[in-house]
Amino acid sequence: MGLLKLRKNKRFNYTPRYYDDQGDGNPYHIKHKFDDYRKTVGEGKGLKSKFKDAWHDLRQSSDKATNIRLLIIISILTLIFLFVIDFDLSIFF
Repeated sequence: MGLLKLRKNKRFNYTPRYYDDQGDGNPYHIKHKFDDYRKTVGEGKGLKSKFKDAWHDLRQSSDKATNIRLLIIISILTLIFLFVIDFDLSIFF
């Protein structure tokens, strides 16, 4: 019994008898449901190309109406917060 030796983990190589891992119904393959629609998911891509693809998708799919709506909501919530903490709003006028 060595004090400095680490215990090795047990490895199990279980494969079911009637299982074809190359088919469509692979239960051990974990995949997100939106992976087919993303450019950044895939094999053989480096970190730089993934970042470029993600940045391109972000810049291309900007929706101005959503951005304006978000800006209005944030400004209203900020004004409500300033009113609740009794901030003097006269410095803005």
